[in-house]
Amino acid sequence: MTIDLPSGTRPAGVDAAVEAARRVIDALVRSGDMTDADMASVTGRLNAVADDLEATAPPLRDRLVDMWRGDGMTRHDPVTGSENPIAPPVAYGAVDSSTIEGTVTLGLPYQGPPSSVHGGVSALLLDHTLGVANGWAGESGVTAELTLRYHHLTPLFEPLTVTARQTSVDGRKIRTTGEIAAGGRTCVSAEGLFIAKHPPRPR
Repeated sequence: MTIDLPSGTRPAGVDAAVEAARRVIDALVRSGDMTDADMASVTGRLNAVADDLEATAPPLRDRLVDMWRGDGMTRHDPVTGSENPIAPPVAYGAVDSSTIEGTVTLGLPYQGPPSSVHGGVSALLLDHTLGVANGWAGESGVTAELTLRYHHLTPLFEPLTVTARQTSVDGRKIRTTGEIAAGGRTCVSAEGLFIAKHPPRPR
């Protein structure tokens, strides 16, 4: 039985603005120089939005402190972060006490080979997912080693299943495995070694 993990998603405010930004990113990549849109006008409007946001943004130090306040649920990370427009985002559910699973469909902003996910994006997804599995299992830390094997090209525009499982804890050493699959076929597999330590939070 899959148990949904807390998403921390807010239906309005910054989450809605970030979702709109994801649409803009996707539309820009899809359009390229093949669009009839007035790109000079688009540029002006996007810069105006950026000007408004920059004018009211808090000092960087204050924002960093705010990001890491609370129970550690990161709304800003580049994989699941509802406040981060480069995050797909991935939503996870618990499979058992040491395993999590997420689903995501990636579009053109994440392309590497033709119609396929960039290998570095796959590494990002797996590194983060292995870390989330560690947190779910109760023993977490920082990545020390991440070994990937690319079995098949990972397709864009198709549902992907990202899975990770903590396999052992030996003192401060945590070992975790995971994979990205499409249509029941493993595209990328990963083995990770994590060290049980945590950098200090900004204060």
